[in-house]
Amino acid sequence: MTNYHQQLLNRLNNRTATIGVVGLGYVGLPLAVAFAEQGYRVIGVDVSAEKVEKLNQGISYIIDIPSEQMAPIVQNGKFTAYTTYDALSEADAISICVPTPLRKTKDPDMTYVLQAADSIQEICHPGMMVSLESTTYPGTTEEVIAPRLAERGLTVGEDVFVVFSPERIDPANAVYTVRNIPRVVGGLTPACREVGIAYYTHVVDQVVPVSSTTTAEMVKLLENTFRAVNIGLANEVALMCDRLGIDVWEVIEAAKTKPFGFMPHYPGPGLGGHCIPLDPHYLSWKLRTLNYRARFIELASEINTNMPEYVVDKVTMALNEDSKSVRGSRIGLLGMAYKRDVDDVRESPAFDIMYMLGELGAQVEWADPHVESIWLEDGSLSKHTTVTPEWLQSLDCAVVVTDHRAFDWAMIAQHAPMVVDTRNALGKYETVGRVIGLSPRKAD
Repeated sequence: MTNYHQQLLNRLNNRTATIGVVGLGYVGLPLAVAFAEQGYRVIGVDVSAEKVEKLNQGISYIIDIPSEQMAPIVQNGKFTAYTTYDALSEADAISICVPTPLRKTKDPDMTYVLQAADSIQEICHPGMMVSLESTTYPGTTEEVIAPRLAERGLTVGEDVFVVFSPERIDPANAVYTVRNIPRVVGGLTPACREVGIAYYTHVVDQVVPVSSTTTAEMVKLLENTFRAVNIGLANEVALMCDRLGIDVWEVIEAAKTKPFGFMPHYPGPGLGGHCIPLDPHYLSWKLRTLNYRARFIELASEINTNMPEYVVDKVTMALNEDSKSVRGSRIGLLGMAYKRDVDDVRESPAFDIMYMLGELGAQVEWADPHVESIWLEDGSLSKHTTVTPEWLQSLDCAVVVTDHRAFDWAMIAQHAPMVVDTRNALGKYETVGRVIGLSPRKAD
């Protein structure tokens, strides 16, 4: 009887294993590069022919992976990308790093995971490990991945090995990368977990084993629910400080001097990105199937979701003080990406702010040093504006949505006649125009 468990461990440990990565975005591509740089042969799969073509030319489209890092592993044959799954039949271990969005009803949309699982089922063979990294509801790995492999007549834990290891990538974070972010690993069986540990040990400094795939799935949901709830609290504190006439940023800066029992979170125009606005709803949905209401998640979501409207109200009131209406006013959004120094606009609150101001009759333009163009709801393509003194002076109001370091904040402070600053980006600058924050600014 073939000992596939030991064979796979040997191949992983002596770096003769072939690694497959499905989904070559912010999560999958850094992982693929990490394995290739450790000497493994890596097969990448992505549905985008444009991305695959660029990668096979050694050109990266991810901020965290410069092309100078990508090119060598392509040239030495350690990395090749494809648009189909056929090449993965040669893989010994596969990581699934595909998106897990929400439907409009805030229920999980498992389309991409199901497509990946179905495709891997077709090429799966004895001695293969499959690791799901996409954030999802507790029970997904056991309910979705394992049964498909079993349908091939393969016994999980003996013939094939199934693990869940949640991605923890923070795009544009130069301090915490694939290597030094600890990896949580849960397996469907002890043998699966052992293989998962051996797999990730070669590309991360610390592996954190947990008792099951369901536990590992819950770990990721707790991490991002923690952030969503605490950002919701920070946003509500900003609303309260606005009523009280207090600068919320001053309050947070003073509170974070406490050396224990407090972790600062900051208010803003709303949540964005692929994780924090979405992941808590996966947990909430799962709990609804068990007749339990996740109240903290629902309340935080309500507060965070309403922040773009609060920003628009701030713009409306600021213009009103200048005897102007929103209708006909020229308003510039500074930043379309969901967070600082990235080009990712998924779920960005900037879109809600743009659409609401547009519905009120404003002429809305936008600038973002990391985003060239965006697709709007009506299917049209909108191009970025370059921030110049002349452009700023032509605006009735500028709105700071994303505090990119690439923005010249001193110039913005000098030339914008009015700014609604949702990120406290202008807090340290002398300004020519008026600056309106989420709450009153500290008196000089």
